[in-house]
Amino acid sequence: MNRWLPAPWLSAGLFVLWLLLNQSVSLGQLLLGAVVALVVPVLMAPLRQRAGPLRHPGLLLRLILHVGLDVVTAALGVGLGMLSAGRRPPRGRFVVVPLELRNAHALASLAMITTVVAGTVWSELAPDRSAVLLHVFDLDDDHEASFIAHFKQRYERPLLEIFE
Repeated sequence: MNRWLPAPWLSAGLFVLWLLLNQSVSLGQLLLGAVVALVVPVLMAPLRQRAGPLRHPGLLLRLILHVGLDVVTAALGVGLGMLSAGRRPPRGRFVVVPLELRNAHALASLAMITTVVAGTVWSELAPDRSAVLLHVFDLDDDHEASFIAHFKQRYERPLLEIFE
């Protein structure tokens, strides 16, 4: 089963996506969607990484809830910052955050978290994975250390416990 269907969820997603993109459920589209859903995961299997270790699922759930809350509050903060930009323009700046994470899955998760939280952009990862360069929408010089401490405590620490 794994040889012919190495990623069943990916196959299901590809099949549904095929039908949605073609906006048709004709017999031909169903067959083409099934072929794509079966062939693409088999061809791409050598490129996929093995699943990462997942420890502390309760901590993972709490991290997801924290990120959801941060997405909403950061979006509101960026929105208010844009509305008040005429009176006080945002002070965007680059911040280097030292990292303890080395696991590829944990780093990918951290990159996704950084991307979805409004006001932060993952700009560069050091070649030795020891630091990440982030762009922050609005940050005073005085608050850089507190931002780094918050970022590490809120996102990196839970990911360390979950993946490493």
